[in-house]
Amino acid sequence: MLGYILRRLALMVPTIFGIMLITFAIIQFAPGGPVERVLAQLQGQQEGSLNRVTGGQGDLGGVSRSGSENAKYRGAQGLDPAFIKKLEAQFGFDKPAPERFAKMLWDYARFDFGRSYFRDVSVLQLIKEKLPVSISLGLWMTLISYAISIPLGIRKAVSDGSRFDVWTSAVVIIGYAIPSFLFGILLIILFAGGSFVQIFPIRGLTSENFESLSLWGKAVDYAWHLALPLAALVLGAFATSTLLTKNSFLDEIRKQYVLTARMKGLTQRGVLYGHVFRNAMLIVIAGFPGAFITAFFTGSLLIETIFSLDGLGLLSFTSIVGRDYPVVFATLYIFSLLGLAVNLVSDLIYTWIDPRIDFSAKAA
Repeated sequence: MLGYILRRLALMVPTIFGIMLITFAIIQFAPGGPVERVLAQLQGQQEGSLNRVTGGQGDLGGVSRSGSENAKYRGAQGLDPAFIKKLEAQFGFDKPAPERFAKMLWDYARFDFGRSYFRDVSVLQLIKEKLPVSISLGLWMTLISYAISIPLGIRKAVSDGSRFDVWTSAVVIIGYAIPSFLFGILLIILFAGGSFVQIFPIRGLTSENFESLSLWGKAVDYAWHLALPLAALVLGAFATSTLLTKNSFLDEIRKQYVLTARMKGLTQRGVLYGHVFRNAMLIVIAGFPGAFITAFFTGSLLIETIFSLDGLGLLSFTSIVGRDYPVVFATLYIFSLLGLAVNLVSDLIYTWIDPRIDFSAKAA
């Protein structure tokens, strides 16, 4: 097993390299980089000043509108080419793309992510500031959804076709069909002062007086702020994992070894948790890494926006829109590492639940 783990860790290196290389190559051809963004802002300010002076009649004769030095940037007309070169050097675009990519990989290998282009703070510090929100949403959503869906899915599988199975299936399907952001908006309307009552807050992870509260008060305040966002996130996640659990257990219950165990006189509970559970839970565990990463990053983007929670999902989105490349690449690098690590942990849990699975033998 140790050899298998080492091989998986070694494979993470080319995987991360490929992800970063493809993303870096795409970024090179994407229009509207950070230099163009700054130039467009400066040009907009310049044009606004000219319009105020000329009364909206156009250029002043003293401002040049062309130049081969800066023709590659839209919005660079009339600006000093030396200033543009200085701006390129500030963002690191004065070096060839391969050299910039090699430097980025060397820095990221040492977890040196540099500084944000448009925020006066290091990228690592920026990520640390946003991390509590994303951890809170991702971790609690995953734990709550699995705590609900696994027992419910087992109960539905055991009572397949019963009245309980039918009406819970209706609830699960409705929950799956409702987008989490739409349900979040409904919760705000009903419980956060939208149109009815105002019970829950809709901004931040904690209250302003959080530090002055007692330990119990802090726990209550933390749960109070997370109640609505988690309810919106859990709805779709719990529906998916419930149906997955039910179908997995149904498939195992109908197999021959279950019938043999019952004929030997084992109780329903003994058969279910002594034989079926171990096999049926494998497919549920297989979906855990994807569920966790989705909840931790992409799945919480709209929820963070709706409930004004400043987490990594919102940070990544705004950084992509604002062309803040150090933040974009750093978050991509961290989430790629996280995803690969969680997949490895998932495989190790496989072997813990079912010792018959031996990944090291298959790899050999």
